[in-house]
Amino acid sequence: MTGSAVDALLAQGDPQPRADARRNVERLVAAARKALDELGLAVTTRDVAQRAGVGLGTLYRRVPSLDALLAAILADTIDEMTERAKQAARSPATSQAFMAFAETYVQLRASSCGLHDALSNRGSRLDLAPQINRLQRAMRTLVQHAQEAGVIRADLDWRDVPFALATAIPANHTIGLAPRSDQWQRNLRIILNGLRPGPALAPAPGGLAAAPD
Repeated sequence: MTGSAVDALLAQGDPQPRADARRNVERLVAAARKALDELGLAVTTRDVAQRAGVGLGTLYRRVPSLDALLAAILADTIDEMTERAKQAARSPATSQAFMAFAETYVQLRASSCGLHDALSNRGSRLDLAPQINRLQRAMRTLVQHAQEAGVIRADLDWRDVPFALATAIPANHTIGLAPRSDQWQRNLRIILNGLRPGPALAPAPGGLAAAPD
């Protein structure tokens, strides 16, 4: 995925970059990806430059801005996630494909603070709306396909699924307990079991109406 982000950034600058320029952008992208994973959208230009082993001047010459660098990386990851959702929707092995996508979706969010921030709408300063909209459409198609195949319960609104999957990512602590190293996987198994067809869900407390399409 790194190559797509590098190409996107280079396209915003010199259309025929020198080899050393490309190498510097590749180092900046790799460093920014790690910083995003660990620090989320609080990452700074200094964080990225230090991790890449370059000066701030090199960073500013090679990428349009920090936001452009972060947006290119996150757009790359979201596009990959979208493609995986589309592939899962086309797979004849609907159950296995849906579960594989769900695991990838949660794993990526759990392993990257930056991606989690962006998909939780804490990345509004970045221009990721087109990528997120495409991911929404792909996930809607996948959920509806899984419902038609009888893999997940039919009485769910498709939007319930991404919200449910997002809850598999554990907090740092709860009631004084630290999560296990595989806590997100344990949570995901519970959620996937709950998505399987079964008795109709009880109405929401207070008689809340179903969400509109």
